[in-house]
Amino acid sequence: MPLARRLTLGDATAIGLGSMIGAGVFSVWGPAIGVAGSGILIALVIAAIVAYCNATASAQLAAVHPVAGGTYAYARAEIGPWWGFVAGWSFVVGKIASCAAMAMTFAAYAAPDGWQRPVAIAAVVALVTVNCLGITRTALVTRVLVVCSLLGLAVVVAVGLGSASASTPSPLPDATAYGVLQAAGLLFFAFAGYARIATMGEEVVDPARTIPRAIALALGGAVFVYVLIGITVVVTLGGEAVSSSAPLADVLASTGWAALTPVVRITAAAASLGALLALLTGIGRTTLAMAREKDLPSFLAKVDDRRQVPRRAEIVIAVIVVGIVLVADLRDAIGFSSFGVLLYYLIANAAAFRQHGAVRRHPRALQVVGALGCLLLVNTLPVLASIVGTAVVLIGVLSRVVRLRLTR
Repeated sequence: MPLARRLTLGDATAIGLGSMIGAGVFSVWGPAIGVAGSGILIALVIAAIVAYCNATASAQLAAVHPVAGGTYAYARAEIGPWWGFVAGWSFVVGKIASCAAMAMTFAAYAAPDGWQRPVAIAAVVALVTVNCLGITRTALVTRVLVVCSLLGLAVVVAVGLGSASASTPSPLPDATAYGVLQAAGLLFFAFAGYARIATMGEEVVDPARTIPRAIALALGGAVFVYVLIGITVVVTLGGEAVSSSAPLADVLASTGWAALTPVVRITAAAASLGALLALLTGIGRTTLAMAREKDLPSFLAKVDDRRQVPRRAEIVIAVIVVGIVLVADLRDAIGFSSFGVLLYYLIANAAAFRQHGAVRRHPRALQVVGALGCLLLVNTLPVLASIVGTAVVLIGVLSRVVRLRLTR
């Protein structure tokens, strides 16, 4: 049974923004400025360029293949089943870990000490319940969370830039080429949420027109927000941002507006929930697509007759995420998720590069730049993250080999 086409341009754009304006905008600046120093804005531009190239690949593919699953479905159609499996497996496994980390991030802002895990579990259960009620409910809740996040960030920018002339920030560390690339890698993952729009291609109205426009609008909006926040942090905190675990709260404190710090806490909680909701939605659709092709248990391919959502997949994912939250704290241990994201987009660029004729919307050069950008940024990841990411991909590949042999 197919999913229902109910998402409008506004819905799809909101889901993309909710994915990109997540908890990262509140925490990425310290590590990014620490490695990029005075080159932080150059790193932001590099990340935006790589993200744009990857976004054009996803948009072009989604216009031709308006089905659930994102790059999993696109790579199967354009390159072959194995490439599709690697992309889908990397996305599902990596993003499930991200869900657990995002739930714990929300709880860190919203719950008192000792209550983080119960609150994180409650958040996962609540958001999966929203997803199971139908995609229009998901879009509505996402809109609310995105508006809350943007309002809070607007307060930080207004206060920070309005008071910047009265303060003298400490100097930024000197920039190095490798440090700028490392920072670009950190910032790129903040922009990777536009893939969530593509994974829901089966639920978008007029997908050939709506998905490319939604991806462009969401990415453009996210880049604009990150540029404003980056400038605000640099001109108010300067080098002090390197040692800050909550740079946006410190922006308010440094300008004499510490009383507004709860605004940052509420905004970060809303942004974390928005990103978590978009993650759960995207994983559910990719899981559905993989189950339809028997790359995951076919039990998960069932679409609810009434709500027309992959309810079984959503519930199973929620159970796994809750289990991870109970046994591990992944806020500092999800480097392999970054590895999976870059591999996912590398395959997306390869699939889009193979498209010919009238279906092409963008020059092939953009796919080449996107693929090279993914390869460049993956080499800036910590060695352990790359090793763990490679191991996770190999486990998936071996499991598929075993399944295919047993099936034969």
